[in-house]
Amino acid sequence: MLYLLETKLSDNKSVYFAITKIYGIGNKTALLLCKKLGFSLNLKIKNLTSEQILELLKLSESLNLVLNNELKKIKSLIVEKLIVIKSYRGLRKTQGLPVRGQRTHTNAKSSRKNKKRY
Repeated sequence: MLYLLETKLSDNKSVYFAITKIYGIGNKTALLLCKKLGFSLNLKIKNLTSEQILELLKLSESLNLVLNNELKKIKSLIVEKLIVIKSYRGLRKTQGLPVRGQRTHTNAKSSRKNKKRY
């Protein structure tokens, strides 16, 4: 297990797939990181050297990626702002209903069950 950017990464996975487990890094960003560092898509986490790990960290910092707790904090602040200004989306969030115009007459039961308290 490698602990990288506040996330545990499995040794047996390839770097490309393991990096996508970090909150805020998707498929495109992981591919970009691997290409810039010259990693093969088959390269396993256990085969990384300490220099390669440092290069990965430096590149993620230089790209100004917002990751993990910072990204979660920013997202929660955006939701809180919507609630405070009493926008339609904010009101729907507080009621636990679908926010983006989905049908609620027969669907959206899971949305109502998974109601979060804001």
